[in-house]
Amino acid sequence: MDRIWDCVVVGGGAAGLSAALVLGRARRRTLLIDGGAQSNLPAHGIGGLLGHDGRPPAELYALGRQELSAYPSVEVRTAEVTGGERADELFVLRLDDGGIERARRVVLSTGMEYRPPALPGLAQLWGRSAFHCPFCHGWEVRDQPLAVLARGERAVHSTLLLRLWSDDVILLTDGPGDLDGAQRERLTAAGVTVDERAVAELSGADGNLEAVVFADGSWLPRTGILVATTLHQRSSLAEQLGATSGESTPVAHNPVHVDAFYRTSAGGVFAAGDLVAQMPQVAAAVAAGSAAAAAVVQSLIEEYFPAVVQEGSRHVVA
Repeated sequence: MDRIWDCVVVGGGAAGLSAALVLGRARRRTLLIDGGAQSNLPAHGIGGLLGHDGRPPAELYALGRQELSAYPSVEVRTAEVTGGERADELFVLRLDDGGIERARRVVLSTGMEYRPPALPGLAQLWGRSAFHCPFCHGWEVRDQPLAVLARGERAVHSTLLLRLWSDDVILLTDGPGDLDGAQRERLTAAGVTVDERAVAELSGADGNLEAVVFADGSWLPRTGILVATTLHQRSSLAEQLGATSGESTPVAHNPVHVDAFYRTSAGGVFAAGDLVAQMPQVAAAVAAGSAAAAAVVQSLIEEYFPAVVQEGSRHVVA
């Protein structure tokens, strides 16, 4: 195929849709490729997104696709990008449907995947009464009996944060914790109890947590639980295109490194959203996708309108 896209956006979550919208409004030939497996689809609603507070994620993504249909320069395709490489000044992307696409720029917005502990009962509650982000879900469980399942310094931080939404918060360390004396004192001062019993499962129905079940058979009634979870890359495309990873954090493993303009270390490759280990929120992803797309448009100026350098009496295109 002879068609060359100005930009291919890989991933159609909040960051990718936002990037494609800005590119479409800038009249850039844009292809958005999305496999439709956003990590927040199980959530009951999006918390804290202006104009869409509480809207189910699937509805937001459908609305985003509908908005993109107004821009003739943007095409949306349901597929997975299975691989890619740089070919001279272009990028060649291979799709799981057998297609091959070429582009001048790439925006990676593949997101990350949550890998919570393999705890029986957790999957059925995930995104509702079991969650990882209090900013996204804290309002829905405010003033209720809550728990935090975590260890170490992250446990302290997460518990004190969730404490802002409820006076009844218990930290579960799932075995003898690695908290020092100062950390325990801080939690006690905040009115938090530390429970070191081994956790066996979560009991609930219809997405609603009812109790934490311990290995000794005892129960702890709770209606919400924050589970410390590390994000992991769901795609190796960034690495294939030459983008380097930043340092892992308690929140994200091997995030893609970007600068203030969402440029990766690979020229022409941009990244936005969860895969760069920003705060995992839809509102932040929307903003990042918009900024990354604007940076893409700026970067294309030199290709469409190259500088002219004088050499003697002739004008030479740089």
